[in-house]
Amino acid sequence: MHITSQPSILYFGTPVVLIATKNENGTDNLAPMSSIFWLGWRCVIGLAAASKTTHNLMRNRQCVLNLPSVNEVAAVNRLAKTTGTNPVPEGKLLKGYRFEEDKFGIAGLTKQRGDTVDAPRIQECPVQMEAVVEAVHGLAEGDPDQRGKIVTFELRIQKVYLEESILMDGHENRVDPDKWKPLIMSFQQFYSLGDNVHPSTLAEIPERLYNTLDRERAIKNYEEELA
Repeated sequence: MHITSQPSILYFGTPVVLIATKNENGTDNLAPMSSIFWLGWRCVIGLAAASKTTHNLMRNRQCVLNLPSVNEVAAVNRLAKTTGTNPVPEGKLLKGYRFEEDKFGIAGLTKQRGDTVDAPRIQECPVQMEAVVEAVHGLAEGDPDQRGKIVTFELRIQKVYLEESILMDGHENRVDPDKWKPLIMSFQQFYSLGDNVHPSTLAEIPERLYNTLDRERAIKNYEEELA
């Protein structure tokens, strides 16, 4: 039987992402988040307006979306209540956050140079996606009590790096869902994917039919760089 309920959060399960951006002083910022969804080679993310990542994205319009697997959960957890904003915003102070400038050092993660953006990739993360900001939107614009507190960004992916161990055998452009074990955040707890529970009708559709102009342009740019 269903009952009426009022949960304080509605995090029913989304992938964890470590967003890498460049600070104004040239240092690197790293922030874990899970408010994200993809459409083609674009995604939408939601961030607190006061966060350092938000400020960096507003300023330089670029980042790397690093997706950790279950193997990187301890590193993600070490970053969970840290912020690159100093002084720490009041809302984060109430939740026990502390300022940390060396996020990579705290997490014990290794930097790799970004190719198309001025932000680092994370060597340990099996998925790394270089992205640029295409649009910025406020959330709750019609509510004066909440307006300006949360920002959503539309990001366009420019380059994707995949660890070979998660690729489908014989396919350099397809991830094997039986090998890829993303880190999932569900109601503030860490989880991952389990076994395949049922054959999918959607899986009968060839992945190439989901190709987008963004992907084609990214491939063309990459080929021109190699020429």
